[in-house]
Amino acid sequence: MKLYFKDFWDDTQGQDLVEYALAAGMVAVAAVAAMPQLSGTVNNVFSKIASIIDKSVT
Repeated sequence: MKLYFKDFWDDTQGQDLVEYALAAGMVAVAAVAAMPQLSGTVNNVFSKIASIIDKSVT
């Protein structure tokens, strides 16, 4: 039984997949956390561009 647990503990097959999944999860959490601040900035930029276009057209 002890040998079974040692073999199980030393087995690294599938480890890369778990690491990539954790990295993707961290990127997703960071993206969701940045969205509210980023959306306000993007909205502000487009409002300024619309104002400039409106002034140059009229």
